[in-house]
Amino acid sequence: MSVDLRRRDFLKSSAVFAGMAAAGFSCVEVASAGPIEVPTVDKLAIRVLVDQQHDQFLRGSTVNGVVHEGPGPARSADARNVLHNEWGLSLLLESQRAADQQTILLDFGYTSPAIINNMDLLKVDPAKIKALIVSHGHIDHYGGLIGFLDRYRAVLPPDLKLYAGGEDNFCHRTSRTSTGAYGEGGTLERKQITAHNVTTVLCETPTVIQGHAFTTGKIKRNSVEKILPNTFVDYTQKDGESCAYGHYTAAELQGKMVPDEHVHEHATCFNVRGKGLVVISSCGHVGIVNSVRQAQEVSGVQKVHAIVGGFHLGPAPADYLKQIVSEVKGLDPDVVIPMHCSGLNFLLEARAQMPDRVINTSTGSKLIFGA
Repeated sequence: MSVDLRRRDFLKSSAVFAGMAAAGFSCVEVASAGPIEVPTVDKLAIRVLVDQQHDQFLRGSTVNGVVHEGPGPARSADARNVLHNEWGLSLLLESQRAADQQTILLDFGYTSPAIINNMDLLKVDPAKIKALIVSHGHIDHYGGLIGFLDRYRAVLPPDLKLYAGGEDNFCHRTSRTSTGAYGEGGTLERKQITAHNVTTVLCETPTVIQGHAFTTGKIKRNSVEKILPNTFVDYTQKDGESCAYGHYTAAELQGKMVPDEHVHEHATCFNVRGKGLVVISSCGHVGIVNSVRQAQEVSGVQKVHAIVGGFHLGPAPADYLKQIVSEVKGLDPDVVIPMHCSGLNFLLEARAQMPDRVINTSTGSKLIFGA
């Protein structure tokens, strides 16, 4: 871990709460720092609500015990509407343990029209959703949240909670354009979440959600992986609308844009009975291998059943990609299921190194674990 990140950890505990209090962020909880008792579920289903493409001819399959149901045509009865696809990700997580069933929504795509449209076409009942998780503070994962709440808040639980990896989720983000200028990257506004009577839970430590899922907490960086170039962060507090994280590095103190270290990113996991861990990394900026190892460490479960989601290897150079796929293979997962920012190059390399373990999905796909 870099000196700057260690310094953040040292200062954050006091600065973040002082900043939140000053900004009037009353609807915030912080997950317990104690060890968790990792739950076990009998069955897990993941429905891809939003991804970047829909393939109506994608066939279903069963790979090492994991059932993939293809999306089919997924159009309205009058054929005038189809699934919407965009650069972003949203996953519906439905788990079962004996008679207890839970439904959690992980990420919300880039825009609310996409997730709302697709939930309707896929016949998702929003009233069954009991908790929300945001994987990290990029707009292609939280962009649909407020519109989703506008549409469905009345049928969601009165005490609804949004589980976020850390305070950095709420910082203003930018991207570097081809001219060297900074382009707008969006801000996840806490005030808008609070206005919908949703409590934000900061989960920088591992957290059990609805008694079925658990999050990794802050992900340690102990593999060969590195953060590939992506966004920049502006830590400046502006009228209480941005993050209350504090300016801990020299660049931040000077009000400069700094590269995004993704200190807030976390993975969502399930321990499936008799199968092992299903680790869902929505973007994997801090490394998919790091994410899986963190899940193993906090759960005490070493067997990896499935690695699912975005791995942010689309922009990876060929030699680095080959190395990381080899590291993923070394984790010995039963299946690898790339989505979103993983990239076609990852899919092809994974098939080359693990030909009998890769499942390709699209918007509308359904994955069943423990079937």
